[in-house]
Amino acid sequence: MDVDEAAQARFRGDVTVELVKHSAADSDVLWAARVSTAGEQSLEELDKDPGRSKGLINYLMRDRHGSPFEHNSMTFLISAPILVFREFHRHRVGWSYNEESGRYRELSPVFYVPDADRKLVQRGRPGKYEFVEGTEEQHKLVGEAMRESYRQAYAAYQEMLAQGVAREVARSVLPVGLYSSMYATCNARALMHFLSLRTTNEQASVPSFPQREIEMVAEKMEAEWAGLMPLTHAAFNSNGRVAP
Repeated sequence: MDVDEAAQARFRGDVTVELVKHSAADSDVLWAARVSTAGEQSLEELDKDPGRSKGLINYLMRDRHGSPFEHNSMTFLISAPILVFREFHRHRVGWSYNEESGRYRELSPVFYVPDADRKLVQRGRPGKYEFVEGTEEQHKLVGEAMRESYRQAYAAYQEMLAQGVAREVARSVLPVGLYSSMYATCNARALMHFLSLRTTNEQASVPSFPQREIEMVAEKMEAEWAGLMPLTHAAFNSNGRVAP
């Protein structure tokens, strides 16, 4: 993170994702699926035949029996630019959100500036476009323009606050490149739907074209989930990354 001493603004090109709590395991899927035919089972019973358990999860994923994947929960603390959250909130089924409020606290001057590896140039048309590397001049332009715009916007915000303007009014001048934070809680089925749309992956049977910034968040969430539910994650991948 760079620090602009003159405006006390901070510029970032990353996102952070922290798994703060969870109740999520492959056994949750197995219990939910088998209760309809075998009643409640102990974890020891489920572990007796790991191959059968793997096969059941794969069957449920392949034939899109989705409800067994809902009996779990993961809560993430996410720090990202506001533009990411505006896309994130399109995902409503199976999700709960609480975001920091610019009505009740003074917002910190932390802003998004793309890192050098962020592709800048869009080619093609929606549905068939691709992004390619920008030139050194384009990267320089983006960085300088964003920093200057952020400085001016935050200075205006501070001036209004100093003159007694309400925070909920003054925040209107702040850009979507401002960092915010939120808690996001979901189950595995909702997360798989999110990942199917917000990641690019060679195993996906249906291509997706996510904005890179939300994909950065999605990749970190997927890594956490894969560690909690490895059999479910493997079945998701092997069945084209389509949510059941």
